Amino acid sequence: MKRTLTIILFILSVSASAQQLNVILENQYEEALSGKDVKINGVAYKTDANGNVSIPAADSLSIIADGHDAKVVAVKDIPATKKVTIDRDFVWKDILNPMFYIINGGLFLILFIIFAETGLFVGFFLPGDSLLFVAGIYSNELARTVFPLQNEYLSLALIILMISFAGIIGNTVGYWFGRKVGPTMYTWKDRMLFKKKYLHQAHDFYEKHGGIAIVGARFLPMVRTFAPIIAGIVGMDKKKFAYYNILGSFLWVGSLILAGHFLQKWMMNWFDFDLKSKLEYIIIVIVLVTTAPVLYKMFFSKKKSPTLEIGKGVVEEEVDKVEDAVEERFRRKDD
Repeated sequence: MKRTLTIILFILSVSASAQQLNVILENQYEEALSGKDVKINGVAYKTDANGNVSIPAADSLSIIADGHDAKVVAVKDIPATKKVTIDRDFVWKDILNPMFYIINGGLFLILFIIFAETGLFVGFFLPGDSLLFVAGIYSNELARTVFPLQNEYLSLALIILMISFAGIIGNTVGYWFGRKVGPTMYTWKDRMLFKKKYLHQAHDFYEKHGGIAIVGARFLPMVRTFAPIIAGIVGMDKKKFAYYNILGSFLWVGSLILAGHFLQKWMMNWFDFDLKSKLEYIIIVIVLVTTAPVLYKMFFSKKKSPTLEIGKGVVEEEVDKVEDAVEERFRRKDD
């Protein structure tokens, strides 16, 4: 009798579990919808810390979550990983998320971001280091959007070559801009964010350590934006700049992309751990590690960096020009 009862209970439990469907909800940035209130087929549920939710079996799922697009998906189309992606609405902090650029623009948008961060002084806020690291993780997928390569090493070489070239062009544009505004800056008056003495200090520094400055600046946010501009302002030798510009770009791009690619591969092979599932934490660590030296230098170091100080002065001057142009336009309109 007990044996029969055990068998019946076992059959009932198996039947009940078979009628349940477990899915994992994540957004387009591969971030789990952790502890999120959702409605699936009109019934309210709450996901666990990993985005898991268990629901009654059905042919299709109609999913609604605040701040996300509604989605209807057929159960037969859900992959073996049980992951269902629903798009999250855009928020401004997404511009600091490397996945935003990879998803919305792929390799070509990455090329522009690297160019802008190293060639346009307004690009200092863009996520260069973390973007390269994540690009290394997705190198195979990114390469296939340009050429249908099946070899991971060819994909890596292609990605590194293209992005390094974008970084080289970016620095060259920054250097050219500095050469153009340099003579004028020596006539500027001292102000809160600009002191003429920083020009002379930067000139002496780049004369002695220009190569190290151009290569090392690649690995420091904000500094890498202003370093080529300052090199142009103080008249660093063109051939010397070109050599260290090329060397620095390949070292910066290559090291971060290779680190992302092979760390992902190593973690999967040895620990069966996918870095893609923890990208938000990895990005935070990279940002903290790379920006800490710059922030310390800006706010706590007694000896100010000429590169940063002149860079802030350039930004201030350009902002003043824009404000003057806007005021002049309104004056003409009123007249």
